[in-house]
Amino acid sequence: MICVSKKKSYLKSQNLKIFGQGKLNGIVEISGAKNSALVLLAASLLTNERIVLQNVPRLTDIEKMANILRNLGVKIIEKNNKLEIDSQNISIKELPYELVNGLRASFFCIGPLLSKFGEAKVPLPGGCNIGSRPIDEHINGLKALGAEILIEEEIVKANIKGDKSRLIGTHIKLKCPSVGATETLIMAASLADGRTTIENAAREPEIQDLCQMLNKMGAKIYDSGKETIIIDGVNKLCGCTHKVIPDRIEAGTFLIAAAATSSSITISPVIPNHLEAVTNKLQESGSKITIKGNSITIKGNKIKGVDIKTAPFPGFPTDLQAPFSTLMAIANGQSKITETIFENRMNHVQLLNKMGANIKLNKNTAYIKGVKKIKGMDLVGSDLRSSAALIIAGIIAEGTSIIYGLEHLDRGYENFESKLKILGVKITREFNKKTLTSKEFKTSSDPADIPRYKAA
Repeated sequence: MICVSKKKSYLKSQNLKIFGQGKLNGIVEISGAKNSALVLLAASLLTNERIVLQNVPRLTDIEKMANILRNLGVKIIEKNNKLEIDSQNISIKELPYELVNGLRASFFCIGPLLSKFGEAKVPLPGGCNIGSRPIDEHINGLKALGAEILIEEEIVKANIKGDKSRLIGTHIKLKCPSVGATETLIMAASLADGRTTIENAAREPEIQDLCQMLNKMGAKIYDSGKETIIIDGVNKLCGCTHKVIPDRIEAGTFLIAAAATSSSITISPVIPNHLEAVTNKLQESGSKITIKGNSITIKGNKIKGVDIKTAPFPGFPTDLQAPFSTLMAIANGQSKITETIFENRMNHVQLLNKMGANIKLNKNTAYIKGVKKIKGMDLVGSDLRSSAALIIAGIIAEGTSIIYGLEHLDRGYENFESKLKILGVKITREFNKKTLTSKEFKTSSDPADIPRYKAA
């Protein structure tokens, strides 16, 4: 039996086979942050000098972003986890739809292209189907900086107003602390004329990493990591070498997997305060956490149900909501998980229920009654983080599970199954050739499949 969340055909080219009831033990190396590396690649467009990015994860999303830059005329040399980027010969200021489709981070390029060249054409972004992620904040902020924006046939066309050669610094107050909008506007303001103040800015570590690299390049950015960021525009930015921060979402995924299997592992390198919301909840649910320098050791114990509510940093990250749901599915007692960021980020619930979990939904709140065991099944992940949640479920389940939809997983986790193998999990990547249509899957997309409380 194969359960999917959408009626569509899947190319059964790769899958992960997991032998359940596994334990984790050892040390796992955490890769560079995907969400940081993507925006740093876009930021490299702001200079004509060479940028060297270290600790870049080898992921399909990174490969797509690199190809987008190459299409613009950027030269990129890859050496393991290092990228050497030369943007001095950019000849195109328009991103092609065929490269942009499916990669939301491609929209980051609009700020650097507009600020550096005075014009840009960027298709509306794509990405995982986890809900609407409007670009209103990006557009309104760029307009405030002096851009004319026109959206035609799903293409965003931006130009600097009138006869001005630069964007103009201004005060911007975001309606919500959007990570993407904050990053886009920081990059655009870096080469603007005058001071820009961004109020209600997002505070995520990836934004702080962006500001750190831009300041190395000669930008003047103050108070990153705070609710108000100040940028004094400069005339030119230079090259630099910068190391991408560790991926806090990958780190949190491994910590949750260890907690779910009552295992003991150490993750390194990490920046512990980036994970504070996650480690606090893991401790509350019964695990013992030890922090030493840039490493975190977890010792799993009996799992207690706890409530979480996703929130912008420093709150509990939405990207770990699905994996934490798997942990709570086998916890003692009841728990409540509320998703506040994306409206379609509960796609994993019906699949966990198929495995034997007891989860009821009321809009974007999951009410979970822990069960003693779940059973292995064949499943298809519908997005990046739900795929990680299903893999954790497969590790703790009785029997064997096969996880499809690895095109999502490979967007955000570098060598995920290899790292799990090192920790002792029996997991293998299989390569097949057969194409399965939706008729060969048991579809679980019908909301009626999910037990729900009546809305009050």
